[in-house]
Amino acid sequence: MPKRIEIYDVTLRDGAQGPGIKFTAEDQMRILRELDAFGIAYIEGGQPGSNPKAVELFDRARDMDLKHAKMAAFGSTRHPKSTVEDDANIKALLRAGTEVVTIFAKCSPRHVTAILRVTLETNLTLVEESVAYLKSQNKRVFLDAEHFYDGYAEDAEYALTVLECGWRAGAEVLVLCETNGGRLPLEVAAATRIARERVPDAPLGIHAHNDAGCAVANTLTAVAEGAIQVQGTINGYGERTGNANLCEVIPDLQLKMGFEVVTRKQLTQLTRLSHIVAELANMTPRDWDPFVGRNAFTHKGGMHADAVKKLKASYEHIEPETVGNRTHIAVSEVSGRSSLLQKAMELGITLDRDEPETKQILHRVKQLESEGYEFEGADASLELVMRKATGAYRTFFKLHGFRVSVDRHTKDAPSISEATVKLILPDNTLMHTAAEGEGPVDALNNALRKALEPPYPELRAVHLEDYKVRILDAQAATKAVTRVLIESTDGEMSWYTVGVSENIITASYEALVDSIEYKLLRSRGHEV
Repeated sequence: MPKRIEIYDVTLRDGAQGPGIKFTAEDQMRILRELDAFGIAYIEGGQPGSNPKAVELFDRARDMDLKHAKMAAFGSTRHPKSTVEDDANIKALLRAGTEVVTIFAKCSPRHVTAILRVTLETNLTLVEESVAYLKSQNKRVFLDAEHFYDGYAEDAEYALTVLECGWRAGAEVLVLCETNGGRLPLEVAAATRIARERVPDAPLGIHAHNDAGCAVANTLTAVAEGAIQVQGTINGYGERTGNANLCEVIPDLQLKMGFEVVTRKQLTQLTRLSHIVAELANMTPRDWDPFVGRNAFTHKGGMHADAVKKLKASYEHIEPETVGNRTHIAVSEVSGRSSLLQKAMELGITLDRDEPETKQILHRVKQLESEGYEFEGADASLELVMRKATGAYRTFFKLHGFRVSVDRHTKDAPSISEATVKLILPDNTLMHTAAEGEGPVDALNNALRKALEPPYPELRAVHLEDYKVRILDAQAATKAVTRVLIESTDGEMSWYTVGVSENIITASYEALVDSIEYKLLRSRGHEV
């Protein structure tokens, strides 16, 4: 079994085809640099024959000094009505100027006759001529055997013949594609094993989609059967339900199966890479994702948290730092004193197990959660609760009152939201400000900023990243309790705060004030 597995990333093509994902040209360049630094072996830049943005990417990438990765251009075999020398797609692949060219060839007889509308023999000719011609132009050619596993189930002999044809013509790697994403690991194992026997000298790859939830499992199965190249996307982005998630495949290969994929140092950047690509894709990072998700090493139950403190391996299958993540203790109504102590330590607060204030904090947290507060995703608010209970808290302002109004004079006129706030500063200065906003919460935020930014100019760097509202008891209709969760950032760090009330504006105010107080505590110290 080979020691080294090469990763072929298709985030910039397959990933970009995922619903709601759109990368700008600058996004593509940033992802290219990050993938190279991470140690990816091959980066597919797209299909220059049909995508002008891919052409621009290849043009710009030629001036980059890539340290680890080689760029690959992607396209089809020649058109049945064109000669290989005159085929527009083949010409575009050559103009891309990449060392590696990946072409896809159909392995399913039904697809050949119904989609290409040529004979099975003609399809073999297209494969052979396209691979051989690209080789003659000094290109390294990878052959994506499209729908290989479906084709194998339909007509195994023909699917295997396509592989043989590509190998004889000079393809360097034969990539077995599970294009529809519907095959199970047992099917993938059997077909890959036979392919390995049929072309024993050919390096095999695997390209899996996730329609049956098996993309990662199928990928690992193919590697166990001898594949040495793995194709996939960061975060599993891709058409329909996505591609094999490299953020799962890579650590599984390296940490579980013993293959060399990237260096240990590079692997510690996996969580960071996942979040960067999510940000550029304008997608929220999935907290529940294995390895890189916020919840991957989060422990909520008191017994779990206590066990992890004594023996981390009891509920953590790897050391989180190996992939750039960390252990996270969630304090909630099911947490015990051990969870609270570990969470306090994580937040930089020293608590003694037997001190009354520890019991007081735990009681307070459970009381607040019974009212609808949720601290698992609001560490900043939880830290404020702890610091207030321990006395390690500094008051920067006190609320004297606030008011929010929404005016709409006619049916077609836009609504106008205005907020006024009265705050008292530590020197007893009364700040009375008013501001308008796009909505009542925005107006309230603007009024708070208007009052507090003059004495606390560091707040100018803070802005809201996300604002989530959840109705806790929908049966209560308009009297329902509302929970507001706010994500804030100052450009260097992000933090989460929560507010709860039957009035959505009051809940929003609580979360906004916690966000401001947290920033000021961080920048000006906890104690007077």
